[in-house]
Amino acid sequence: MRWRLLWLLCAAGWWGAGGKTLRGGFASAAARLEPWRPVARFQFYGDHAVLCVRIKNVAVAVTKAARLHLFQAQEWQKLQNSIQDHSCTEKFSKAQLTMTVNHTEQNLTVSQIPYPETWYVFYVDKFTCEENYSESEDIQFEMVLLNPDAEGNPLDHFSAGESGLHEFFFMLVLAYFVTACIYAQSLWQTIKKRGPMHTVLKVLTVALLLQAGSAFANYLHFSSYSKDGVGAPFMGSLAELCDIVSQIQMLYLLLSLCMGWTIGRMKKSYGRPLQWDSTPTSTGIAVVVVVTQSFLLIWEQFEDTNHHSYHSYHGLASGLLIGLRVCLALSLAAGLYQIITVERSTLKREFYITFAKACILWFLCHPCLATIAVIFREYQREKIITVGVILCQCISMVILYRLFLSHSLYWEVSSLSSVTLPLTVSSGHKNRHHF
Repeated sequence: MRWRLLWLLCAAGWWGAGGKTLRGGFASAAARLEPWRPVARFQFYGDHAVLCVRIKNVAVAVTKAARLHLFQAQEWQKLQNSIQDHSCTEKFSKAQLTMTVNHTEQNLTVSQIPYPETWYVFYVDKFTCEENYSESEDIQFEMVLLNPDAEGNPLDHFSAGESGLHEFFFMLVLAYFVTACIYAQSLWQTIKKRGPMHTVLKVLTVALLLQAGSAFANYLHFSSYSKDGVGAPFMGSLAELCDIVSQIQMLYLLLSLCMGWTIGRMKKSYGRPLQWDSTPTSTGIAVVVVVTQSFLLIWEQFEDTNHHSYHSYHGLASGLLIGLRVCLALSLAAGLYQIITVERSTLKREFYITFAKACILWFLCHPCLATIAVIFREYQREKIITVGVILCQCISMVILYRLFLSHSLYWEVSSLSSVTLPLTVSSGHKNRHHF
């Protein structure tokens, strides 16, 4: 069942993902039924942005008087919210740019843009605003939306909101590769020793590998996207899938650790080490929260088919997901605060404080960045959220690695005080650790 769900999610991403090279058919029936639904949206910038349209059946387009109307997003919203009741024809007559589709290939230059902004492209023909309609053939088309590159030539497939992400994911993959070359062997040897932090390090490493896989898949998608405006939708969906599984693993790890410590102190069970997989209460709470977040993450993917790893407030699912992360951060902070206030050992207190910082950074980076991004322009928001969250969560993982690999805190907390630290291997439970 779990693999079927993952496959459905992946398939949904494959069919739902879209690029800036669009292929399909201009249908009069669809335009008449939903005239206010744009066939494309793109964030143009610079003085030489271009919309290129190629069609096959020119005669049909001429007969229909086919046109493309371009509106700036802000102007379109003003027109939609206007108190004045404009007719269908009047609304489309107010378009900032219009292209008559009557040649096999046509270009429309979008110039003199003071700053990057979203434009909507609408298809209109003689049937769109008329009551009388007769069945007609669709106009097969290919539409390419281009921004100027560094030399000013209209060859860049990335919109203003996506520019720079290709280079960012390249640098991120390079950083993962260099880090792996330096630390992979020593980390693998530490995990092979099956010490007290074996399960924690194993789960943390799997989550890190999934994050690296997501970054690499995104890089491959954007590399292909930069050439044809379509990219590799399957790789984009795979990146989403890796990110979701990584988020689920990290949530289960952090929540289980914190709940295990809290319940262990409440029960004051000093007779045996507190085991992660032998605490039904902490496991049950972690499972419920993980299932809730998984449901919201999957819902968000179906709700927003643009497929970026992190979304701002695009819908109800995104808002609920951000609310859940805030609640988790506050709950974990409150639980750890209670542990810290009664802890007498300075070394152990430092351990819990550092762990609390990593948890808060992991859970609050997305809500905080989504809130901060509101003050920026629309084309900057997605990049701020995407880049910011990835970097913050990388820092959080580095903090956790340093914490659990630190010899001083590691031995002081896990060996001298194993009752307050989950995932500690004792002779009677050495073979019971699994994820």
